[in-house]
Amino acid sequence: MKLSHFEFELPEELLAIYPAEHRDESRLMVLNKAEGTIEHKQFKDIINYFEEGDVMMLNNTKVFPARMFGNKEKTGARIEVFLLRELNAENRLWDVLVDPARKIRIGNKLFFGEDDSLVAEVIDNTTSRGRTLRFLFDGSYEEFRAKLLELGQTPLPKAIAREVEASDKERYQTIFAEDEGAVAAPSAGLHFSKHLLKRLEIKGVDFAKMTLHVGLGTFSAVEVEDLSKHKMDSEQIVIPEASATMINKAKKEKRRICAVGTTVMRTVESSVSSKQELKEFEGWTNKFIFPPHEFNIANAMITNFHTPKSTLLMQAAAFGGYDFVMDAYKVAIKEGYRFSTYGDAMLII
Repeated sequence: MKLSHFEFELPEELLAIYPAEHRDESRLMVLNKAEGTIEHKQFKDIINYFEEGDVMMLNNTKVFPARMFGNKEKTGARIEVFLLRELNAENRLWDVLVDPARKIRIGNKLFFGEDDSLVAEVIDNTTSRGRTLRFLFDGSYEEFRAKLLELGQTPLPKAIAREVEASDKERYQTIFAEDEGAVAAPSAGLHFSKHLLKRLEIKGVDFAKMTLHVGLGTFSAVEVEDLSKHKMDSEQIVIPEASATMINKAKKEKRRICAVGTTVMRTVESSVSSKQELKEFEGWTNKFIFPPHEFNIANAMITNFHTPKSTLLMQAAAFGGYDFVMDAYKVAIKEGYRFSTYGDAMLII
């Protein structure tokens, strides 16, 4: 498959800037692979496609407020700093992206907060925009982390072209988020409300939690026409033993096993035994899924509508079938479905 196979014209007005008023009332397109049918529903109707003993696999990662704004020493230039990952807790070293990068060199100091209560020194260049920062802060590690939370903003993707608002703190987080470490939300999970989860639970649907800490690599542009040459950034994953056991039991019983989002699909496809069973795992994955791909665990998938030439679209096409999914996207555009992080959802069964 080639990159150009995933090009399509997306009208700008279909990029969702705000989420639906209620989480479970976004639109839902249901693709049935066996029957080749497309249905138009609301997300809360998803309950009608699951029975007792079916399993929904959820990514319980929690987004931390990774976007900060500081000022460069001497010039006072405003610099955006995007926290990617903590390298060393004791020395307070972080991998970050800076913008504008051309102004930031090794040895520069950046000041954060109106009272300059947090200072960082640039100690290394990692990529064209990447830097390693050492934060200078008088206080305990807990106080330092609290200061990052205080100064950080919800890291909305660039596609949401507006300022962060107070409501984003809650809406750009799934209701089952527990384990902090992501710099982007697993967007398929954003459609679940507490009420809908409760209704699914009462119906007897089981929930298997796992973690993939979403990094910015998920949104990195694919720059090679030959998809086999694209390299994904590594992201941290955890599959607990209890979740693996639950999923393997459901698989043996031929239940519906649904990956809630591309992050979950990548997580489970990264840890499959020779018997096609899910193994517990803690580590890193750089799994890149594109057509054709033989899926080992999930037989259903919930995902959002993705932007052209994105790795997320490629994975959805691998699962649903390239022609079927790309035809469904044409229908979605005609019907005015909303795309990207705060957009509408697709269920593939």
